Amino acid sequence: MTVTFEVRDGVGTIQLDRPPMNALDVAIQDRLRELAEEATRREDVRAVILYGGEKVFAAGADIKEMQAMDHTAMVLRSKGLQDAFTAVACIPKPVVAAVTGYALGGGCELALCADFRIAADNAKLGQPEILLGLIPGAGGTQRLARLIGPSRAKDLIFTGRMVKAQEALALGLVDRVVPAAEVYEQAHAWAARLAKGPALALRAAKESIDAGLETDIDTGLTIERNWFSGLFATEDRERGMRSFVEEGPGKATFR
Repeated sequence: MTVTFEVRDGVGTIQLDRPPMNALDVAIQDRLRELAEEATRREDVRAVILYGGEKVFAAGADIKEMQAMDHTAMVLRSKGLQDAFTAVACIPKPVVAAVTGYALGGGCELALCADFRIAADNAKLGQPEILLGLIPGAGGTQRLARLIGPSRAKDLIFTGRMVKAQEALALGLVDRVVPAAEVYEQAHAWAARLAKGPALALRAAKESIDAGLETDIDTGLTIERNWFSGLFATEDRERGMRSFVEEGPGKATFR
């Protein structure tokens, strides 16, 4: 298998497994979409980790495969490429990318689909498509600019340069830098903590933030208000408030 999916303690790990560099060919792209949809459906999956293994996250697309495509072939394929990454970004549960080694091109774009990014201290990230006479095609021009701002995104995309972990942290491209040996462990700890939380409230928070970023403030507030009031119909809201009143904050057990 080029991508595996394992679930432990409510955390599903989507792991790329195409040595040596986890090049993202069409088969991997389609498998990512399938597993993202599975993670969305499964009630035993409460949070998700994106992982490439101990040595590399993903060094980008399969260049040899793309070189063989002409314009017509890429017109037909490009939506499937974007749909695969969008399926990951739209998983309605907390998603963390555990980034080791290279996360370049499509690998960086996959990390951008996560809600949180933990990087190894030896990680290198970037969007080098310009060096091939291309631009990012799996969401990089859109998600990167939304995450770190247009000027910083243009610097990385225009130059195609790689950034090391500490610069990526300073740019806001990753959220935490840890020793390489601890990347997966810390990603699992983050995901496992949220897996114990109220699933519907976490979904509401994620969708309110993501949808709100795509619209004006008044529409965003309407989205927030609808989710906020809707959560008053859930058992988790009853449990959370009852526990707060009777035992104090942070002690509720959610179903």
